[in-house]
Amino acid sequence: MKLLYRLCLLIAVILSHIMCGVVAYNYCDMEWKIKVGGNSAPASLAYLYAIPFVIGIVLCVISALYFKKKLR
Repeated sequence: MKLLYRLCLLIAVILSHIMCGVVAYNYCDMEWKIKVGGNSAPASLAYLYAIPFVIGIVLCVISALYFKKKLR
């Protein structure tokens, strides 16, 4: 159980780092397309890419808490 607890926490941390990279890249890409490409959508639309990552992070943290509770 301790291994599953740590694995869930590790996956949550990795997902948070990947989320930051994906959202930052898409935000910058959207800014560039607005300036050069002529897009009309706001750059803040890139934050929608964070939703699946946040769901995954929350599920991993809940699983980690469950495994920690089972550990005791």
